Formats: sequence, structure tokens, C-alpha cells
Amino acid sequence: MSLVNSKKMFEQAYKNGYAIGAFNVNNMEIVQGITEACKEENAPVILQVSKGARAYANHTYLVKLVEAAVIECPDIPIVLHLDHGPDFDTCKSCIDGGFTSVMIDYSSHPLDENIEETAKVVEYAHKYGVTVEGELGTLAGIEDEVSHAVGSYTRPEDVEKFVKGTGVDSLAIAIGTSHGAYKFKPEQCTVNEKGILVPPALRFDILKEVSKRLPNFPIVLHGSSSVPQEYVKMVNENGGKMPNAIGVPEEQLREAAKLSVCKINIDSDLRLAMTGTIRKFFNEHPDKFDPREYLKPARANIKEIVRHKLRDVLGCAGKADECK
Repeated sequence: MSLVNSKKMFEQAYKNGYAIGAFNVNNMEIVQGITEACKEENAPVILQVSKGARAYANHTYLVKLVEAAVIECPDIPIVLHLDHGPDFDTCKSCIDGGFTSVMIDYSSHPLDENIEETAKVVEYAHKYGVTVEGELGTLAGIEDEVSHAVGSYTRPEDVEKFVKGTGVDSLAIAIGTSHGAYKFKPEQCTVNEKGILVPPALRFDILKEVSKRLPNFPIVLHGSSSVPQEYVKMVNENGGKMPNAIGVPEEQLREAAKLSVCKINIDSDLRLAMTGTIRKFFNEHPDKFDPREYLKPARANIKEIVRHKLRDVLGCAGKADECK
């Protein structure tokens, strides 16, 4: 099958209490690891590309890599999505260039400006059957070229005006997740019986209020990596310095997926799996220099972490057929 937009995926996810994994891609090994996991788990997937990824790998290369994944995984519905499009021109370029979904992130602007710019993207995208994600509220942290020192929660009282004024197909909200691997400071966390730092709970009250105001409307969570501590440890034991890297507990993400959250963005977890694996390989094999030798195990670990997310966090394993 060819690339699809997110409409059918979100309808099924909302109705059946699961979320679609939206994984950021930057190179061949990441695309392969994600889509091979989805093929084995029979799961739909969103492959998303940031402005930084387009600058790094080139738009054409990334599109062709995703098209290759469609050929290799013909039974898996795949969306090619622009993550954090900063303006209309970037979104237009991606729509014209083969993307089937785009996000326009004007969330740092006043509400009326956000509505105006988002509506402009929606009008253009819908002419070509491309779905559009908007955002209200801002996430703290750093992801590629998106950076906010302090986040702001989504105001539920704004969501109806925004969705009605823009015509967006999904809405990203801020309920306590954040970009990057350092989502919470140690002083924000409690310590459990195993001595593990536990971050504060997500603002499910905001999510439920948004859902009440927007019934049957798909909600998106950005900055939802869980920062697996085994990979943080692997990085640190092999020359890295990542103290106090703390992510979102997976059980909270699973709870969100059972509600109205239909898309959960995951990036840092894949970066950690790749980086930790490569650091360990070089530490154990300082004589090696063939990229295929260290990228192969890195790709395998990306695949395994994605399989875990599909089965145990997102709940979308086995759901590919109903999303076609």
C-alpha cells in the first residue's frame, strides 16, 4: 500500500483505546528499525521528520527512505509526518514533496495568530488529502530547533475556539511532558522503594477537560520518551555524561492512550538506544571502524525498543489491518 494520512488511524485509535507511535527518523537505520518492528508486530506507524532532520539528511533522501519502507512493509499503514513545522512555507514544501501529514507549531504565538497561521496550513493541506496537527500550550526542553526553557500548560478554555477556527485534524496539548532526555529535575521527583526517581504525574485533569470539550477528537502528546535507564546507564558506563536523565513513566502514557490521546511522539528513546549501543561497541571493540558493524546492533536495539512501545505502551500492536 502507499503512504496514508492519519485520519483512519486516529479514528480507530480513539474508538479502541490505543495510540499510534510517532517516531522521529533521521537516517536509514532508524527507519529500518522502526518499520521492521511494526511489520513484526503488525502495527500502524507514523514516521515523522523534523525541520532539523530535513536539514541533516535532505528532504529527498528522507522521503525515499520512507518510500522504501512502504515497499518493504506493504501491509503496514505508514504516515509520513512533518514534526514541528515552524511556518506555512515549511508545511507547504512538505505537502508538495510527498508528506501525508504535517504539524504547524505556532503555539508560542498569541492564540489569534496561532489560529490564523494554522488555518492557512489546513486550507492548503486539505486540498491534497493531507492531515494537519496543531498545538496549544508549549513544552519545555530541547528537540532539534525547538527549544523552550519553560513550558506552559494548555488552557482547556481555548481548545474549542482553536479547533473550530482552524479545522485541524488533531491537537497537540501540554500536560507535563517535555522534549529531550532531561524532562524532570531530581528535586521535582520522589524516590520509590527501589531508589528510583519518580517524576510528577502528568496533568490528566487537563487532558480530561480537553476531551470533554472536544469529544471524539484526537489528542497528541509530544515529548513522551520514557528515557530507559538501561540505555542511560549504557551511555554513562561507556564514556558518556548523562546524569539525571529522567523521562515520562510508561504507565502514564498507557493511561493517556486509553483516553483521547491517539498519537504519542517518541524520539529520545531511540537516540539513547542507538548512542548507548554504539558507545558500548567502540568501548569493547576499539579496533573496529566499519560502520556496518556498529550500526547493525544499534538498529537491532532500536527495533526492540519500538516493539516494546507498540506492545506495552501504545497498545497498537496487531492493529494495522483496522487502520487501513
